[in-house]
Amino acid sequence: MHADWLIPDWSTPANVRAVFTTRSGGASGIPWDSMNLGDHVFDDPEHVQANRAFLQQTTGTRAVFLKQVHGTDVLSLDASMPDGLQADACISTQPGLVCTIMVADCLPVLLASEDGAVVAAAHAGWRGLAGTDGQGVLESVVKAMKATHPENSQNHQTLVNESFVPVTHLNAGYGAIKIIAWLGPCIGPSAFEVGADVKRAFEHNHRDADRCFASIGKDKYLADLAGLARLRLQALGVSQISGNDGTAPWCTVSNPSRFFSHRRDAGAHGNGFQTTGRMAACVWRA
Repeated sequence: MHADWLIPDWSTPANVRAVFTTRSGGASGIPWDSMNLGDHVFDDPEHVQANRAFLQQTTGTRAVFLKQVHGTDVLSLDASMPDGLQADACISTQPGLVCTIMVADCLPVLLASEDGAVVAAAHAGWRGLAGTDGQGVLESVVKAMKATHPENSQNHQTLVNESFVPVTHLNAGYGAIKIIAWLGPCIGPSAFEVGADVKRAFEHNHRDADRCFASIGKDKYLADLAGLARLRLQALGVSQISGNDGTAPWCTVSNPSRFFSHRRDAGAHGNGFQTTGRMAACVWRA
C-alpha cells in the first residue's frame, strides 16, 4: 500500500482486508492531484484509469465502482458485474472482489461480519444516512449483510439468482449475525454547516440525534456526520465501531494536503466544473 493510505484498525478476521486511499500516489494533475479515482469529475480519463489500475495492482484485487446517488440501494457484487451500476452500498461474499465507495466529504462506512463471511461498504452523505422514516443506507446495508450471510441460505440463494437487483428490493429479515464497522474520513463537525431541515431529518426518528448538532445561529448548525452514523449503527446492534471519532485528523475539509473535499474545493478554479477528486474506501475478503 502507499505509505499515506489509511489501513483500518479494526477487529476483523484475518481474511478481511481494507484500505482508504488518500489524494497521494496517483497520476492525476492539478486540481485532481494525484490519486483521483472518480471518472465523473472532468479529470483526464487516462489518468483515472491509471489510478484505478494502481489500486488494483496494489491490492491484488478488483475494485467495483458504483454510480452513487445519495440513496439507500445496496448491490450484492458478482464477478461479472460492470462498474457504474447505481447504488450507494455494496456487499460481497466472494474473495478478491472489492466493495468500493468513493468520497470527498461524505462518510465512508466499511463493515464486516464477525466471522469474515460477508463484507460491505456504504456511502453515507447526510441524505443517504437520514433516509426516509429512519430507514437510510446503513439500515439497508446491515439488513442486506444479514440476509446474504451463508447462515441465511434461502435468502443467500435468492440474491445469487437475482444478479444486479438491489438487495434492498428483496424481503430479507434481520438475523443474529454480528457486524463490525469502521468509519473513514469525512467532513468534520467543525466544518459541516447545515440547516434546520437536516437536523429535523435525523431527529424525527432518532431522539438522541440532537447531540450531534451544535447551534451557530438561527436555524444554522454544525453537524457531526460520523457521530450520527455511530448512533444509527448502535441502534442496529453494531457495537464494535472504530475509525473516525470526529477529531481534526479525520476531517476532509481541514486536511487539504491529504484529503479531497468537495465543499472546500468545488469551483475553486473558477471554471464551473466539478474539480474535486475522489478517494476510495475498500473492503474485501482475501
